[in-house]
Amino acid sequence: MNTNTITDIKGTFTLQNGVAMPYLGLGTYQADNEQEVVDSVKDALEIGYRHIDTASVYKNEEGVGKGIKESAVAREEIFVVSKVWNADQGYDSTIKAFTDSLERLQLDYLDLYLIHWPVAGKFKDTWKALEHLYTEKKVRAIGVSNFLQHHLEEVLSDCKVIPMVNQMEFHPYVVQQDLIDFCNKNIIQYEAWSPFMQGKVFDLDICKELADKYNKSIAQVILRWNLQKGVVTIPKSVHKNRIASNAAIFDFELSEEDVTYLDSLDRGERIGPHPDYFDF
Repeated sequence: MNTNTITDIKGTFTLQNGVAMPYLGLGTYQADNEQEVVDSVKDALEIGYRHIDTASVYKNEEGVGKGIKESAVAREEIFVVSKVWNADQGYDSTIKAFTDSLERLQLDYLDLYLIHWPVAGKFKDTWKALEHLYTEKKVRAIGVSNFLQHHLEEVLSDCKVIPMVNQMEFHPYVVQQDLIDFCNKNIIQYEAWSPFMQGKVFDLDICKELADKYNKSIAQVILRWNLQKGVVTIPKSVHKNRIASNAAIFDFELSEEDVTYLDSLDRGERIGPHPDYFDF
């Protein structure tokens, strides 16, 4: 467990290239591109978050960029992430997609750029494009999302730069400890999307019991579990009080037994698509 490195809302895990990645971020999936996403980004930054996650397919990069611009926080203090969508994969189209994302965000660089899904026959060329962007210093770190071990092994077989992050569906029903171990062994930072199982985690009795035990909300228990596993997490919310509540996880610690128990709930039950069978 990584409890020694968990400090506060601005705390970070260090990527293999030395870049500090805030381990708690704001997810923006399904947040619309109008005032909702602008306000949630501004609220998160005001509360103390320093990591904002978006993607071209979310269709809200403009709003995220506007929220960053309208906040009182300096750009260099914010860790901004976006992703290349499946239809844009391939070398040249990825370079263009990255440029388009920067333009929509109104930013000069990204802190992390990810391949959103492993599109068969394309993700290796896409990775070469990310390596180019990284070498050109257009992005501070590069990584992947939804890559299983065999996808990672394919990239690792001949890459010049090892992926620095793997963003995966991660919650009590999809832990994938073997994949976490593989990523840790290769110094690839594991990151969670959908930590609350799109709300289903709130119906689990064990989570209610743990929330009562620690006098915390279920969301806070789950996010704390993420961090103690050494997993970066990006809960999504557009409500200021919930964004603040999601960050109130630095005044308690789950016992090793409770972390292990949450791990043991893994049943390979996904909320999102399986990376091998996603309909591209």
